[in-house]
Amino acid sequence: MIKLISLILGGGAGSRLFPLTEKRSKPAVPIAGKYRLIDIPISNCINSGVKRMFVLTQFNSASLNAHIKNTYNFDSFTHGFVDILAAEQTPGNPNWFQGTADAVRQSRHHYERQDYDYVLILSGDQLYHMDFEVMVKHHIEKKADVTIACLPVPAQDATGFGIMKVDKNGFIPRFIEKPSEEELPEWVSDVDALHKKSGRLYMASMGIYIFNRQAMVDLFDKYPDAKDFGKEIIPIALNTGYRVAAYQYDGYWTDIGTIRSFYEANIELTDHIPSFNLFDNHRQVYTRGRMLPPAKFYGGTQINRALVAEGSIVHARQIERSIIGIRSRIGENSVIKESIVMGNDFYQSLYEIATSKGEVPMGIGHNCHIEHAILDKDCRIADNVVIKGGTHLPDMETEAFCVRDGIVVVKKGAVIPEGTRIM
Repeated sequence: MIKLISLILGGGAGSRLFPLTEKRSKPAVPIAGKYRLIDIPISNCINSGVKRMFVLTQFNSASLNAHIKNTYNFDSFTHGFVDILAAEQTPGNPNWFQGTADAVRQSRHHYERQDYDYVLILSGDQLYHMDFEVMVKHHIEKKADVTIACLPVPAQDATGFGIMKVDKNGFIPRFIEKPSEEELPEWVSDVDALHKKSGRLYMASMGIYIFNRQAMVDLFDKYPDAKDFGKEIIPIALNTGYRVAAYQYDGYWTDIGTIRSFYEANIELTDHIPSFNLFDNHRQVYTRGRMLPPAKFYGGTQINRALVAEGSIVHARQIERSIIGIRSRIGENSVIKESIVMGNDFYQSLYEIATSKGEVPMGIGHNCHIEHAILDKDCRIADNVVIKGGTHLPDMETEAFCVRDGIVVVKKGAVIPEGTRIM
């Protein structure tokens, strides 16, 4: 039996995903109508037989902690768990987490009580399917101290990643964090003919690592000031004689780092055959089991390429290439196109709606047009509102919404008055 534990990094402040991270951490951001980003690495672990997981949290962690507590409960016979390790000040260390490696180092006194030989390090804000059992077997076969999951990328993407030079034996002699365009020619790796043909000549780090237990202990003890895996620990391991192997991954993977990448990853799920498949018998994505009724539609709503989550009540005229989240309410004659509606955390009763004098009810009102937008949870969009994002809109921020890369993001719980036009 392979003795493996997983440490899932909860991420930093997530400023590039603002305002979705204004009141929650990145891994707690809703995705695909009913999940949260943290469900992806946890589900990959469960599907790979990895049942001992620690989630390291620090920023805006309340909703993430609540989601994990309410979702992942293993029975007493599996010996599995998902434990939260929150940043904490101790007599020996008064500092909060200073980086990815520092977070893992500061949490050692918790996870070292486990019986394990290998540590799997994951990010909490990526979208992918991966069998970690295959990766750890590759790590063992290579007799590596560290293994880095990587995928081939073209030159236009390489400058945004940590790039490694991979030799013909599958080991990594050199590593550079986000090289410049001028540096790229010397970082071409030995890839197969198919990747050469498509121009994917550079091996990018996915931020997924496997460490031998002793290798991690030694690196942390010898280099106590190293705070980040990609910028410090990995280069140190390469320069001090550790065997660092590459595990090439050829499936779908995306890093949810910006509003644009988040938007595109969601909208692509509505494709006829999406790159990331939610409808899979063997690679399920797990989340909190809510006792919600099925979605309900009135008035002949036209739906094309959309995901509609449970508990929704829809009167809309048209929904096209959009994600409609749990408990969404959409009024008569409204149109939703290429947008993400995250839904609501609770139902507003009909009595509350009828007796709320002048207040805008939760959800989207009548005769609205929403396009190229993200509506965070619990928004109140009044009647006759038009929101049309696009590249013609400059980045901006107001109390109720932001514009990022042409996408209008309505903040959680925001109220958009009747007749408002954002276009």
